Amino acid sequence: MPTYGYARVSTADQDPQLQTDALAKAGVQTENRKHFYIDRGVSGSVPSRERPQLSALLERVDAGDKLIVWKLDRLGRNTLDVLSVLQELTDKGVQFESVTEKLDTSGPMGRAMVTILAAFAQLERDLIHERTMAGLAAAKAKGKLGGRPRVTADDPRVKRAAALRGRGFTVEETAHQMGLGVATVYRLLKLGREAVGEPVG
Repeated sequence: MPTYGYARVSTADQDPQLQTDALAKAGVQTENRKHFYIDRGVSGSVPSRERPQLSALLERVDAGDKLIVWKLDRLGRNTLDVLSVLQELTDKGVQFESVTEKLDTSGPMGRAMVTILAAFAQLERDLIHERTMAGLAAAKAKGKLGGRPRVTADDPRVKRAAALRGRGFTVEETAHQMGLGVATVYRLLKLGREAVGEPVG
């Protein structure tokens, strides 16, 4: 079984040795750059798919492989982000292990933990939706109208919005993940459909 490792440090000069040692002990060939990926100078606030090394790793792993991280927070910035990556790995048939939390999806306990994470993620989605709706209602009540920044089809956010929707996120959740307004996300999705000739009505 090919085993891969991933580490992340928030600043370029931060030492990832603690993570490297833990991953090596867990069976990752940390000296092999084809099996060990590190994002340096990447904040935990950056979504998983916008991290160069993690994104490359997710493209590389395949069915029967295993991905190991030091801690779950190396993988994503919040429950929704972590679960999105775990779901992607599961769909591809890739096993996952987090050393610190002792989470290993190759066993029944690990798979049960992923189910629990999914429940918390759904709760977070519901809370985001409620806060978004409450915020929109409050803004409407105050008569606030947001500006409309110019958006074009070649804007990289068009593809990201479409990708998040394709992974099951609602428009409100997509807006939260991207740090944008709901109206802007709707415009991005409309531009994406127009670019590929899909009906927008």
